[in-house]
Amino acid sequence: MWPLYAAGFTTAFGAHGVAASLGGQSSEAVTSLLVLGGLLALYDGAEVLLKPLFGTLADRIGARPVLLGGLIAFAAASALYAVADSSGWLWAARLGQGAAASAFSPSASALVARLSPAARHGRAFGGYGFWKSLGYTSGPLLGGVLVWAGGLRLLFAVMAVLAVAVAAWAATAVPAVPPLPKTRQTVLDLGRRLAERAFWQPTAALAAATAALSVGVGFLPVSGAAAGLGPVATGATVSVLAACAAVVQPAAGRAFDAGRITTRSGLGLGLAVAAAGLACALLPGLAGLLVPAVLIGAGTGLITPLGFAALAASTPRERLGQTMGTAELGRELGDAGGPLLVAGVATAATLAHGYAALALLLAVAPVVILSNRLRRWADQRGSAA
Repeated sequence: MWPLYAAGFTTAFGAHGVAASLGGQSSEAVTSLLVLGGLLALYDGAEVLLKPLFGTLADRIGARPVLLGGLIAFAAASALYAVADSSGWLWAARLGQGAAASAFSPSASALVARLSPAARHGRAFGGYGFWKSLGYTSGPLLGGVLVWAGGLRLLFAVMAVLAVAVAAWAATAVPAVPPLPKTRQTVLDLGRRLAERAFWQPTAALAAATAALSVGVGFLPVSGAAAGLGPVATGATVSVLAACAAVVQPAAGRAFDAGRITTRSGLGLGLAVAAAGLACALLPGLAGLLVPAVLIGAGTGLITPLGFAALAASTPRERLGQTMGTAELGRELGDAGGPLLVAGVATAATLAHGYAALALLLAVAPVVILSNRLRRWADQRGSAA
């Protein structure tokens, strides 16, 4: 599992390490906010388009070759800008990094499911999520240190070395997992499978959790600045959020494997906690930063391993790559949709209304689950009477 966890760390570090450093670069690299936005969108845009395709390819030829090929391509794309320092090559390198991450990220998820027994899927995905969250957390900090020490080219060079090291580690430690025989699948068959509750419910929960996380990272510092708090306090808030998400994931996975929590109850509880965190962002002062950070981090940390474990349990093993790639697409849409929703509502009203809108959206599923349980309980009491 460890090389797979390292692959998850690599894609997260690559996404946030560069994204957090681009805005501070010289005018030769980033000449305007429009250019900055384009460079930031390249990585995620490539993932949205390509993850389902590479997930399907992993099912066809095996997840391990796609994992290794993606890591090598990530190293090559990173080395491209480290060697050729120009704005044009920066665009090419960033696009190449996103395309390569689209290959090895769903392949790593599929291998986590294939190489761990079903009874330990919660622990396996909890560990994978922990290291991925660690990459998101440390990426801006380590990236900033590297850029300060040697510029953006040094950061890209370090990412190239990291990807090569992980690829070599995976090549020696991850066993070959041959593709499983499968029946022919039409587009209509794929549509039916993706429309099943066993797929779309965990995927929707993962998208909602990612939306809450993205809003917390992006907008809580805005609330802190409006409350008169300095950059140290707002930066610490984002670190607290990411740390809570990282710490909760292994614990949630162990509880799931032990049967102490079910998929339905765990996802509902995670959504409720994240919604409560967004609602607490309406509190004044420092409490309106720290309480939401803790709750949003804990809620997303609870949802992530349970959602992927549920997907792995309900998916035919020969289709794991396709399922993981499509689920990752759902997370990317949540990553973009959450901030867009909050920003749109905030533009029309206030940022507090934006938090409230997303909180209400996340609270729909827990309310439905609770109402159904209360209805069943009332029916049972009525039958007993």
